[in-house]
Amino acid sequence: MLHIDLPRGLSACDGVSRREFLRIGSLGLTGVTLPGLWRARAAVGESAKADRSVVWLWLGGGASHIETFDPKMSAPSEYRSVVGAVRTRIPGIQLGGVFPLLAERMDRLAIVRSFTHRNSGHGGGTHWVMTGYDFPAADNGAAPNKPGIGAIVAKHRGPNHPRSGLPTYVRMNSILGDGAAWLGPSFAPFDAGGRAKQNLELRMGLKRLDDRRALLSQLDRANREVDRSGVMSGLDELGVRAFDLVLGRAKEAFDLNREPLRLRENYGKGLGEQLLLARRLCEWGVGFVTIHFGGWDMHGDIARGMNSLGPRVDRAVSAFLDDVRDRGLSDRILLVITGEFGRTPRVNGSSGRDHWASLSTLALAGGGLQMGQVVGESSARAEIPKSSPVTPQDLMATVFRVLGLPLDLQLRDPVGRNVPAIADGRPIPELI
Repeated sequence: MLHIDLPRGLSACDGVSRREFLRIGSLGLTGVTLPGLWRARAAVGESAKADRSVVWLWLGGGASHIETFDPKMSAPSEYRSVVGAVRTRIPGIQLGGVFPLLAERMDRLAIVRSFTHRNSGHGGGTHWVMTGYDFPAADNGAAPNKPGIGAIVAKHRGPNHPRSGLPTYVRMNSILGDGAAWLGPSFAPFDAGGRAKQNLELRMGLKRLDDRRALLSQLDRANREVDRSGVMSGLDELGVRAFDLVLGRAKEAFDLNREPLRLRENYGKGLGEQLLLARRLCEWGVGFVTIHFGGWDMHGDIARGMNSLGPRVDRAVSAFLDDVRDRGLSDRILLVITGEFGRTPRVNGSSGRDHWASLSTLALAGGGLQMGQVVGESSARAEIPKSSPVTPQDLMATVFRVLGLPLDLQLRDPVGRNVPAIADGRPIPELI
């Protein structure tokens, strides 16, 4: 049943009365209707129309920096990569032995071997990398106290793309610290793997939907004389956009079957499908996509774990790099590969590695940054940064730079204070 609620006395900050929300049957998006959601978010505006996007690949559990991008083959056997190393096409640069395809594409990668922070807990480390701020209470289950980078992007750009209507921020499987925190639910990620996407599907007959659209049009015309401020016309546009998203082509962005079979086979299943979907979403205007690929907490038999997960990353990321290059999107899409921390330099008694925040895995590709290089250097046994330390806030500042967000961006906290999104980070200079 269609409802239009008009609470008495409700007004905007300029004193103009407006309708509170519109409910249209089962067209809800995670419990909120599409026009209602856009209406709640409309005050943000549609500034900062940068066309660049970020795909954030999260190696949940804390991938070893040694077995991924800093193999240290000259170190003693208990420190060097247990899966060996592979030479890349850039002389003098090696990657972990499970990444032969990425080694061939090193000219399109930038490896950071000095990424560092100080929290070796899963919760706290994740919070620090995802938000730029340390919050030790996260290790004991406390809810994040800062918004994630993707939510900040949605706040700054506006939560929906002005043409496609797709969300600015989409996630595939949640990551601690990836939410909006006190920015509010309007800037939370759209869950591409959950009920949110299902609600984009048409759930009623076309005739019934057309009837409702006609009714909305009649009601809006009847009320237009009441509200001459321009607010009504804005809400009309949002309502039309909601219908267009459901009936139109926007939901096609989620349909991988529209890609050639050969390309889908190149990506592979699982992670590959998620990266292919991320590329499609970026083409449709999504600004920030997170992918959680877990299983990297390898306290025992790290060789077995790396030989299981590493080739999947190698294949999927290599296909992604080729795909965005072939489509002319390399400068428009920044890929970030990281996790909550690295692993202990010395292999433990169970043939694994434990938590280690002093050095963490980080690689980037595209986004108009300078590729084909290693940034920073680790100590001889991959214990600490030897040069050019890079912090989570530096990574955050680099992402801001790529997306065109101001480095001095201020956010309003729950008590009404303006607080900096980035307190002391700066873009990684070698990449700019």
